[in-house]
Amino acid sequence: MDFNIPEDIANFLVEVDQFIEDKIKPLERKDDNMRFFDHRREDARTDWEREGLPNEEWEDLLRQARNLAVEAGLFSYPFPSEYGGRDGSNLGMAIIREHLAHKGLGLHCDLQNEHAIVGNNIGLLLMLEYGTEAQKEQWVKGLAAGQVGFAMGITEPAHGSDATYMETTAVRDGDHWIIKGEKTWNTGVHKATRDIVMARTSGEPGDGKGITAFLVPMDAPGVKVEEYLWTFNMPSDHAHVSFTDVRIADTEIFGGEGRGLQLVQHFFNENRIRQAASSLGAAQYCIDESVKYAMERKPFGKPLSVNQGIQFPLVELQTQCEMLRALIHKTAWLMDTEGAFSCSDKVSMCNYWSNRLCCEAADRAMQVHGGLGYSRYKPFEHIYRHHRRYRITEGAEEIQMRRVAGYLFGFMKQQAPKGVDD
Repeated sequence: MDFNIPEDIANFLVEVDQFIEDKIKPLERKDDNMRFFDHRREDARTDWEREGLPNEEWEDLLRQARNLAVEAGLFSYPFPSEYGGRDGSNLGMAIIREHLAHKGLGLHCDLQNEHAIVGNNIGLLLMLEYGTEAQKEQWVKGLAAGQVGFAMGITEPAHGSDATYMETTAVRDGDHWIIKGEKTWNTGVHKATRDIVMARTSGEPGDGKGITAFLVPMDAPGVKVEEYLWTFNMPSDHAHVSFTDVRIADTEIFGGEGRGLQLVQHFFNENRIRQAASSLGAAQYCIDESVKYAMERKPFGKPLSVNQGIQFPLVELQTQCEMLRALIHKTAWLMDTEGAFSCSDKVSMCNYWSNRLCCEAADRAMQVHGGLGYSRYKPFEHIYRHHRRYRITEGAEEIQMRRVAGYLFGFMKQQAPKGVDD
């Protein structure tokens, strides 16, 4: 087995690093944009008078960086070549996302907003896989350019991890559907062009079949943002949205009637392996910064680094990083060679462990750095608060573990959700 990074990906990383130095760093330093990354970051990013949403100046800066990346041909790395991309692989995206997160906070990659100069853009990949020809004609160009985006309405107030027990329904009315229900933690709807709303169109609660995805315009009559939910890490664009007799054309079904669960699981697997790699990169950053500080800091006349109380916790974290990196690369490779549903157990392993590891690494970095680590002059508190979210929102780690157990004990199979292809 060859564990070297493939040459094309290694060359791309060199290209990315040069782009960061030439284009992103100057933009970061311009007009005091560092306020979004230094000790003022939370205040600078948050519009406290507008329900805690991201500040317009902050989101405009992210757009500027994204536009530069689009122009340079970097943003579109994972897209098929016929859509302006480089036919990037899951393995490539995992390596790239870890690489970017390993650099620490910056305009090159800000995980709080799912922003990166190499686009995750799962919305585009889902559109290419599940969209009708008319939908592709309408959306692909804008999605590929990063000009439009979709939110994902899955979770409901009374039903979090178990998405099959949703109370949101859609009833056919001629060539339209009437949607009723509520979604919560509906991220990004303040800017989204469409909300991909999951609604039950047939079957019983708990059935995998009978859930349908609809591309719902956020300005459609009956769509209402009830509130934006304030969180541990601000700003927050996670909304509670209600749908009251929302009338949607049959042509807005995304992925086929009754097949929404497959689309959701595909989204989860693609997104979770990338997010796991990002958490790994952030964890490695925390470890590296802690080692560097321990070598420099000399309380009581000797470096912190000579103390086993400093060494051993960081050794354990570094060991976990090395093992996790190998599993992430293997899992991404399997997704590339055998399909997105070929290794769902390993996707869950990577995801829940990387998120837990990142929180532990950030906490240890705070401890090694002492009072400075607890302050906002170091990014560890920010990394902890942000990545603590993923131990819940990417599928609670208990659900991820239960999913792994399902495959381990033979209750589940490595395939698309049962019934959706019937």
